[in-house]
Amino acid sequence: MNEFVEVSKAKELLKGLTISPKSQLLPLTQAVGKFASSPIFAPINVPSFDNSGMDGYAFAWEDQGESRKLAQVVQAGSKGDFALEKGTAVRIFTGAPVPKGADTVVQQEWVDVIGESVFFELEKLTRGMNVRKAGSQCQEGELILNSNTPITPGTIGLLASLGIQEVEVYSAPRISIILTGDEIIEIGQTLQSGQIYNANGPALITYLSQLGITEVEVCKVKDEKSEVTRVIKEALEVSDVVLLTGGISVGDYDFVKGSLEENGVEQVFYKIKQKPGKPIFSGIKGEKMVFALPGNPASVLTCFIQYVKPCLLRLLGNPSAWQTPAYFPIASDFNKKAPLTFFLKAKLENNQVVILPAQESFNLLSFGIADGLVEIPEDQDRVEGGSMVAFYPW
Repeated sequence: MNEFVEVSKAKELLKGLTISPKSQLLPLTQAVGKFASSPIFAPINVPSFDNSGMDGYAFAWEDQGESRKLAQVVQAGSKGDFALEKGTAVRIFTGAPVPKGADTVVQQEWVDVIGESVFFELEKLTRGMNVRKAGSQCQEGELILNSNTPITPGTIGLLASLGIQEVEVYSAPRISIILTGDEIIEIGQTLQSGQIYNANGPALITYLSQLGITEVEVCKVKDEKSEVTRVIKEALEVSDVVLLTGGISVGDYDFVKGSLEENGVEQVFYKIKQKPGKPIFSGIKGEKMVFALPGNPASVLTCFIQYVKPCLLRLLGNPSAWQTPAYFPIASDFNKKAPLTFFLKAKLENNQVVILPAQESFNLLSFGIADGLVEIPEDQDRVEGGSMVAFYPW
């Protein structure tokens, strides 16, 4: 049943899921920040014609002598369908087509022009200099971009130079966030005794936005079994990933796990040997992924960063979805008694990680200034200052 598993086991189970990302065709300028979902091949030669890499004079190397008669001027954008007459040179500008028969361009600083003739020192030159040959960047049919490559502004420039108007990329998954807990009210309402403000919803929405996921539906559900079951059913019908907060433990009003079972969600794991965030559930239904996170905000964010975020990055086509943590020395000693993996809010200072105060699962003060999470393994009860620890940056 994979219950109360180690952190490494939970991650291996998630890595082993065979859920496939979806893709979509987007206009070039809307694809920045996404990942190519298929390889891209050059539809044309680039450059598509021989052109000059300098302002200067184009001539045929095989003609004899150190002077040529000036024939005409060739600007960028001119048609390149004319041939160079023997013994002549043309005034040419950067990017202009090199006439047929010409194979070398001498920059203007290296010539003397007297009347209608141009003079140069042949020993300074090399055949073919300053000519950008057709297909020298890439040739028609050549692979120019592998799948899972990030689309950057530089990528856009490359694709645009090839005349490519649309690119196939991995599409962002649709997300449903279901908030449980009758005590939760929205920001802006008057806080009554026994109530708390909704922190999980805004935190998750903004984290999703940072990942490029904006198609998000949020629903607040009453702590009633029938309502929880109904809302989960509706979310599974419209979303690729369903995130729940709260109601996943074993209290009298924790209906999430039973409601997921009633909706045919198959358990991947339930509960992890970690602190905070032990009561976390992961499941699948067909191609849908479900994560039921604890209710405490610090636990929600810890579990999201460690388990949900990598799965979402995988759906977005990111080949580094399951990142290897960075390792830094810890600034001071740390002791723990529980035989659990600890994830501690920390800040990177002077190339060391500083464990922050306010580590309780209900406490968000440290999240306000943290740079990431430090992982203290389950079997380690003491870490001495200066020891290397795994650090997961935001």
